[in-house]
Amino acid sequence: MISVQDALAHLFALCTPLDNETVPLRAASGRVLAETAMARMVQPPFDASAMDGYAVRDADTTEGAGFEVIGESAAGHGFSGTVSQGSAVRIFTGAPLPAGADRVIIQEDVTREGNRITLTCTPSDNRNIRPAGNDFGPTDGLSAPRRLSPQDVALLAAMNHAEVSVGRRPVVAIISTGDELVLPGETPRPSQIIASNAFGLAAMVEQAGGIARMLPIAPDDMTLLRATFEMAMEADVIVSIGGASVGDHDLVGKVVEELGMERAFYKVAMRPGKPLMAGRLGDTVMLGLPGNPVSAMITAKLFMVPVIGALQGLPPQPAPRQKAVLLQPVSDNGPREHYMRAILTAEGVQPFARQDSSLLSILSNANALLVRPPHDPAREVGETVDVISL
Repeated sequence: MISVQDALAHLFALCTPLDNETVPLRAASGRVLAETAMARMVQPPFDASAMDGYAVRDADTTEGAGFEVIGESAAGHGFSGTVSQGSAVRIFTGAPLPAGADRVIIQEDVTREGNRITLTCTPSDNRNIRPAGNDFGPTDGLSAPRRLSPQDVALLAAMNHAEVSVGRRPVVAIISTGDELVLPGETPRPSQIIASNAFGLAAMVEQAGGIARMLPIAPDDMTLLRATFEMAMEADVIVSIGGASVGDHDLVGKVVEELGMERAFYKVAMRPGKPLMAGRLGDTVMLGLPGNPVSAMITAKLFMVPVIGALQGLPPQPAPRQKAVLLQPVSDNGPREHYMRAILTAEGVQPFARQDSSLLSILSNANALLVRPPHDPAREVGETVDVISL
């Protein structure tokens, strides 16, 4: 067995970022930006009012001063004239500041009669102006690589980008194996169960920015299993579920070896998820996950998701961890790294009492994994531990 850290290193060595493609900005959310996008304009493009009020010369603003209102500046409809001594322009938030003006008096600080306004107080130090380029200018940009958030998309639009270069989305072929499996909605025969793992993994692939292809369930038959893998070999990643252990009916390892897989590792010192296999099958990254539902989902979180990110051009890195305070004691850990299903709150982290790798109901209620290093001693309430958010 190898460590989780070493297994990830082997996996990342198999990953070459995919080609880039240009997509419309409307399709860019969640994609990985491949090239730094520089601003194509200044924002705001002019000195703009930060408030509704009156644009005046700052030198004229003493308490009790009067001004003649000579026009109006609204968003999209600026005032073309010039503000001179004793004059003011009615202005609205976001509108261009007229020539000659260098302060906006907020409307609450004046009284108005007809076209005359009177300043009723001493103005504050805030001139209520957003200077041109206050947000960004031609030397500013959105750096790559990064997964584009809705906020990033808004910034790119403001920078006048109609399309951006992003990493291609990896195609991930998902293969469930075993005579015991039937699809949701079908009626299992005696000794059969529902194939749940593939649906959870497909959702995880799509959440990570990949394209999930769910292949038909492959029975425990060498010929049919081989045919299923051959159908998947045009994908960027093949993820098999089950059949990668050492039992008489665990045929995945034999089939992929016949197909020429270069094995990177087999078995990882972790729980749940020890029977994990990875390698390269032609140009495709192969990842063989355990069949237990929780084991499959956790190993996918720790290994499959980082691989999908690396293929899109993100830096190869493990699932991010954070520190949390332990809310209940835990016993000493064994020789394998343990990922305990847990609830993380602002107060700290509390593992579930039941940690069996078949319990999807526990995993569904969990929002974090409490990470126990190999041979970690017993921990008491109040100690700091590592957690991974789900």
